[in-house]
Amino acid sequence: MLKWEVAESFGENKPLKFISDGMLGKLTRWLRMLGHNVKYSNKLDDTQLIIIAKKERRILLTRDFELYQQAIAKGVDTFYLEGKTEEEKLAELARRFNIKLEIDMTTSRCPKCNTRVNLVPKERIAKKVEKSTFAHYGEFWQCPKCGQVYWQGAHWKRIRKTLQEAKEISEKPSQDKK
Repeated sequence: MLKWEVAESFGENKPLKFISDGMLGKLTRWLRMLGHNVKYSNKLDDTQLIIIAKKERRILLTRDFELYQQAIAKGVDTFYLEGKTEEEKLAELARRFNIKLEIDMTTSRCPKCNTRVNLVPKERIAKKVEKSTFAHYGEFWQCPKCGQVYWQGAHWKRIRKTLQEAKEISEKPSQDKK
């Protein structure tokens, strides 16, 4: 599919609604950080995934080829992921749905519960993080639903590296499979 067809179909860099199968927990967290609404439970069976995807107009993400075929047969927007690493999976999604592989905290969602996170005054989280974290970082975000606190700490180096590698993979010409 050509890049302009993807942008035309899904809207360039707009948040998308997905539902992912039980094999894609890590990818779900990545997509949520990237600002996409992703429903996930490893307790849903194939029939439930298909029903929810159809009812809520979500794109079903799966690594289960049988589920993929069932969903397509029922008219559900479905994407079968072939990548083995998170970088490869993110690259596939970036190519197919024109997903921007950069985290924007103004649209980012809680990786745990899928609720949009909010910038919070530093003082409000003083008792919720370690003293050294509070002293070294100036910006904090909190999930209004589950209360999880986030900041761009040392782990962001790894996050940026993963996203950069995914970007590089996505920019390589895709090889058509024969």
